[in-house]
Parts: sequence; structure tokens; C-alpha cells
Amino acid sequence: MKIAIAGTGYVGLVTGVCLAEVGHTNVVCVDIDEKKVQLMKEGVAPIYEENLEALMIKNYNLGRLDYTTDYRSAYEDAEVIMIAVGTPERSDGSANLDYIKKVAKQVAETITKDTLIVIKSTVPIGTNDDIEEYIKKNLKNNVKVEIASNPEFLSQGTAVKDTLEASRIVIGVESEWAKEVLEVVYTPFEQPIVATNRRSAEMVKYASNDFLALKISFMNDIANLCEIVGANVEDVAQGMSYDDRIGHKFLKAGIGYGGSCFPKDTKALHWLSSHNGYELKTVKAAIEVNESQKLKLVRKASQIVESFEGVKVAVLGLTFKPETDDLREAPSIPNIQYLLERGAVVTAFDPVGIENTKKIFKDSISYTTNIDEAISESEICFIMTEWKDILEYDLLNYKTKMKNPLILDGRNCYKLEDMKNLGIEYYSIGR
Repeated sequence: MKIAIAGTGYVGLVTGVCLAEVGHTNVVCVDIDEKKVQLMKEGVAPIYEENLEALMIKNYNLGRLDYTTDYRSAYEDAEVIMIAVGTPERSDGSANLDYIKKVAKQVAETITKDTLIVIKSTVPIGTNDDIEEYIKKNLKNNVKVEIASNPEFLSQGTAVKDTLEASRIVIGVESEWAKEVLEVVYTPFEQPIVATNRRSAEMVKYASNDFLALKISFMNDIANLCEIVGANVEDVAQGMSYDDRIGHKFLKAGIGYGGSCFPKDTKALHWLSSHNGYELKTVKAAIEVNESQKLKLVRKASQIVESFEGVKVAVLGLTFKPETDDLREAPSIPNIQYLLERGAVVTAFDPVGIENTKKIFKDSISYTTNIDEAISESEICFIMTEWKDILEYDLLNYKTKMKNPLILDGRNCYKLEDMKNLGIEYYSIGR
């Protein structure tokens, strides 16, 4: 079975690599960037993802996996074409489907045999129906074509593991033929397959992501109240986690969620509901809490210092979470902007996110992969990402290397008692 993947971002590339890894012998990933395609052929991943490059090299060398900019050769005789291109957020919160439509038109003009088109991109409910109609109207050859929905549930930083060891595979189909084709594709993964109609599958993706985003925002809201009433949010979360109905995941308080999924998907579902005359009040609240939470630390710091003008500030962690180089919707970005606008001198630490950060701030801040350098002679330190280097850092260094050991921790990396014993002024979330 020949499987073509349109798009080589987190979803497309990881999907293609993992399909080859489980035994599919003819997987081709399509991208418009020739330089990127050449690098992937050489085993260089365009994204930072654990174990990805090793599997790319292995399966490319085995002849199971290839990369190309020639969409015609990839699509024309493919039995399955998976669309995994971006659906970025528009200014009104709706999803931009231009990239999907562009691929759909290429597919319609290219395929020469019966083909199942699988949309893995996160799309508003009803999009699969619209794309199927669009492709059929633009078909150049007399072939059978059908659309299936197949949302992904991977997390950046653990995307390969999440794909190979998924809790479930959701497929949205409108025919037995489409279901049988996808069962052939996914049976080698040995994971539960949940078959629904297309619109339900589209909703599963949004409902899942928005529920997790809601849990995060709920805990951040509770954390803010904990600070006011003298409770400890970590103790509260632990007490909650023993209830099987709640579970222990996504109960960690912090300075908000980021990344390519939660911010975009909450806004998209909120827009969709409003567009259809209904208000999802819980999702709206999650969005509002998250936006407010992102600047919680700098607002706290503003109450402590008279001015940021000329103050040397260390920012530890740039990416929206550890084990990824992704800065999309990362809390560090608005915080650094806030500090620069008020005259702060910023030095930022991150193990892998510096190059992406330079695209935003260029030389307006200093960069380092060494925590000691970041905090040296600084007066304030903000912790934005709970990288392992930060979690395991010798706390005494904050006291000896900082000019003024004032630390505002947005990820609750350290114990309150430890910081108190060292005489370090330390503020965290909900404690």
C-alpha cells in the first residue's frame, strides 16, 4: 500500500515515520521546501523530537520512507493520502483552511486511481464533508475518492511515543470501504480503533484538547485563589488526584498553556460555537484564564520593584514546555515583550529554543545555554519552562551568582522550604 503524507510538521513527519516503523513499505512525505526535503533525506529532522531522527534514518535506509517536493509523483498512484498541513488561527479565532484546500486541489488534479483521503489536520466540524465535495468537483480523472477524518492526539516532545503507543486511534468514516482501508493502515499499531462518523471524529479532537485546556485553566484559577486564602495548590492537586474521576494529569498549576494545539483549538471551538449561535461558557472561561495567567509573574514583579528600567533580568526557559523547540504561544514571549517595553536588560536561557527565539527578538536580548551565565549579576529571575537543567540546578547558585536573588517561578520547580532556608526571595504559583 502506497501512503502519501502532505505536510512534514509535527503531525505529518511523525505520522509518516511511524507508519514506516510499523512495517508499511511505501510511505512518502511531501513538502514544498526543497532544502527541507534534502535535509530530511539526510536524516535531519526539521523539528526537535526525541528518537525521531534515528527512526528517519533507519526507515529511509530500509527504503520504506521517502521525501519529495513532487506532489504529482507522490499522489497519483497513492492508495491513501493523509493531509497533515497547518490550520493556523485567524484573527477572529477561526481556523484557516487555505493550506488544506491547496492540497485538496492538488490531489483532485493528480490522482489516477481510487483513493482514500485522510485529514489528520485539526479542522472545524463539517470540514471533511466540504473537502470531499470540493475534491469531487475538481477531479480530473474518473476515480473513486472519499474523505476520512483521523485526528491525532500526540504531544510535542513525546510525539513518536504518543503515535507508536497511542491510547486509541479515532477514525471518522462514512463507508465500510473507508473503514476497511484505515484498519489495514492502523492494524500494525495494535491499538484500539474507535470508528465514528466524520463529524464526531472532528469533534473528538476539539473536545479532547479543550477539556485538557480547561483542566489546566481550572487549576490555575484554583492556584490564584490558594494564594489569597493561604492554601497550597500542590497539596490541593494531590488530594484531588486520588479520585479516579479526576485523575492526576493536567493538575499542575503554572503560567498557562501554550503550543500549537490548546490555544488554537480552544479559540476555534469557541468561534465555531458562537458562529452557530451557542456560547461554550466553559471554553470561553478557559481562554480568559489562560491569557490572564501568562503575565501573572511580571505583574507580581511590578509590585516588588519600582521600575524595570536598566534592570538585568534572567529568563529561564523559552519554549512553551520542555523537550521541544516550539515557541508557539509560549508564555515567555509576552513576558519578554513586557520586560523589554519597560527597559529591562534580558538574558534568556534555553537548551534548544534559542534559534527560534532569535527569529522573534533578534539581538534585543542576550541568549545562553548556560544557567550560570543567564543569572550572573541579575536582579530578577523568571522561570518560564521546567527544563530538567532548571529542576536539577544547584539552588545555592541563585544566591551566590545573582546580584539580588529574587526569583519568580512560573512552574513551581522548587520547594518553598529550600528557598526559605537559603534566604532567597521566591514567588511561585498557588503556594
